Amino acid sequence: MDTDSRALEQLPRDECMRLMGSVPVGRIVYTRQALPAVEMVNFALVGGDIVIRTSAEGKLAAATRGAVVAFEADSVDLAERTGWSVTVVGQARAVTDVTEIRRLERAAPPSWVAWQSDHFVRISPVMVNGRRVIDHRLTGTGNAHRF
Repeated sequence: MDTDSRALEQLPRDECMRLMGSVPVGRIVYTRQALPAVEMVNFALVGGDIVIRTSAEGKLAAATRGAVVAFEADSVDLAERTGWSVTVVGQARAVTDVTEIRRLERAAPPSWVAWQSDHFVRISPVMVNGRRVIDHRLTGTGNAHRF
């Protein structure tokens, strides 16, 4: 008898972006000194792009300038054993237009660190992948994968 009917559901792009916009923290994955690096950052979705505020002199700003990066955000309910995860791949670029910087200063969240965070990195999603752990008994959907 099957007692655990939890399943993985693949999410469409619009749902992935909606979920990503519902949380304030994610992880950026990039290359630093030819090795993978992961950093937790607060972010905002602005015009469909991921925007991170950081220091212009910091390692993150230098390593992501023009680089292809991955970005991941998620939410997990440990008690219910449910949750979702969204991963985006795209090119990171520094925002240099003064008008855009002023707009992002109002739209993007403040940095959580004490140093001056006057630099914005924008990631435009090219590849978007998301999965949600669901209770199959409640949804009745047939497009989920068992695990």
